[in-house]
Amino acid sequence: MARGGNRPGAGRKRGIPNKATVERQKKVAATGITPLDYMLKVMRDEKADAGRRDDMAKAAAPYVHPKLASMQHTGRNGGPIQTMDVAKLKGMTNEELDLLERALVQIGIADGDPAGEGSEEDRGGPQA
Repeated sequence: MARGGNRPGAGRKRGIPNKATVERQKKVAATGITPLDYMLKVMRDEKADAGRRDDMAKAAAPYVHPKLASMQHTGRNGGPIQTMDVAKLKGMTNEELDLLERALVQIGIADGDPAGEGSEEDRGGPQA
């Protein structure tokens, strides 16, 4: 039997709070209003100063709304994204398109259809 190291399924699951966090949350909830509840209460109070309401909204937002992750799109191997004006492909025969596809695959710009299994519809041929 292996000892030590990473074992699949072992340990606390991601996103599940530990015992100390659960205990602290229970104590805060038992004593009355939570800090988040207070911030939301002030934010919704129309009689409160507008600046204070804005501050409470900003403070409460990270606890209510998840932060969106940024994503940068890149082409192959982190390079620029390759684009093509497909209007230039109109009028090409299937043989010419197949030749172009093989050339693009060879130079690494396209993944292609290695088995040549693309339907005629994919290649711009007759449709049923």
